[in-house]
Amino acid sequence: MSEIELPRRARPLVWGVVNVTPDSFSDGGEHATTEAALAHARRLLEQGADVLDVGGESTRPGAAAVEAGVEAGRVVPVVRALRAGGVAAPISVDTRKASVADAALAAGATVVNDVSAGADPAMFETAARHGAGMVLMHMRGDPATMQSFARYEDVVEEVLAQLLARAKAAEGGGVPASRLWIDPGLGFGKTAAHNEALLASLERFVATGRRVLVGASRKSFLGAAAGKGPKERLAGSLACAARAFEAGVDAVRVHDVAETVELLDVLARVSPRAGESAGGRIGAER
Repeated sequence: MSEIELPRRARPLVWGVVNVTPDSFSDGGEHATTEAALAHARRLLEQGADVLDVGGESTRPGAAAVEAGVEAGRVVPVVRALRAGGVAAPISVDTRKASVADAALAAGATVVNDVSAGADPAMFETAARHGAGMVLMHMRGDPATMQSFARYEDVVEEVLAQLLARAKAAEGGGVPASRLWIDPGLGFGKTAAHNEALLASLERFVATGRRVLVGASRKSFLGAAAGKGPKERLAGSLACAARAFEAGVDAVRVHDVAETVELLDVLARVSPRAGESAGGRIGAER
């Protein structure tokens, strides 16, 4: 596969979330069918999404694992149909299973977004064989158990060290550094205080020279204490996107694409950071 082209923007790229699941925390399964997911994906592109992130397994806290065949049956038809319909935008498959990644990449996805950072022993080889980009996210345990592991002496230092170690492992497995992204995994095995500490220290992640993706959108630490449901957390989600912009993060993964694009485009015009760019090629150094 040739280099994975991404747009160049004077702000973080926006990855739009397409959950093809019946039990998503953020949308309650509104896009669980192929037809609904396709309509949603096209709507996100119209709203300005730079990348589509298609997932077929809920990874909310406490979620049970989904069998690989079921997960692939949800995401692969969506990826294939998007490509058949002429969608040229990069498509990421949100999975921690190498077999699902393999099928989705064969269908036209170009990036693997792995919340387990390569826990499946075959994942790095799979991404390397397809020439895919790869997002390595920090998580302890798995979605069903991760909140029981939310204990750190120094959350920023420990998360950063683990991500850099996994990036080295991915390189050793054949994925070039130029195709890798790191994600601090907000909400995955972290308390609200941990999430806030990571957001306050995003510059530490950017300073590594690795591409950085942040996913804070609609997560419980943004509004659960005030009794706000996922769709009522837009203000907090936008605040986190603005913080990511300020820190120089390369991409944000969001549910509310139109509002996030508008926010980031305005910041790109008025901020002292204006003129810097995110994106480019996943096959070129940052």
